[in-house]
Amino acid sequence: MKIFIICSVRDADKTYRKKLESYVNKLEAEGNKVHLPHRDTDQTSRGISICKTNRQAIESADEIHVFYKSESQGTHFDLGMAFMSRKKIVIVENVKYGPSKSYPRMINEWQNEGT
Repeated sequence: MKIFIICSVRDADKTYRKKLESYVNKLEAEGNKVHLPHRDTDQTSRGISICKTNRQAIESADEIHVFYKSESQGTHFDLGMAFMSRKKIVIVENVKYGPSKSYPRMINEWQNEGT
């Protein structure tokens, strides 16, 4: 299976990256092909190039696994592309949310109901 990881990149500290890499290592040990943006997308290129690379990887993925952080603009952008592509998501991490409408609630609904 091809999996794209949606996660924070720009503000990711060493501990967060290690957590992501550990998760990806587990998936790859199970035989999956995984696209991890800080590892597999050239982060030194222009923003439009980063978005195009991620778009291509999202389009070719079977599943999207999400480490959601509300402050990450790239996470929201990639989630929008995944939603538009009607991809199945698996939420690995989400933030707590209350009873009202919210983005974290919507991605839980997406995971449970599909697109």
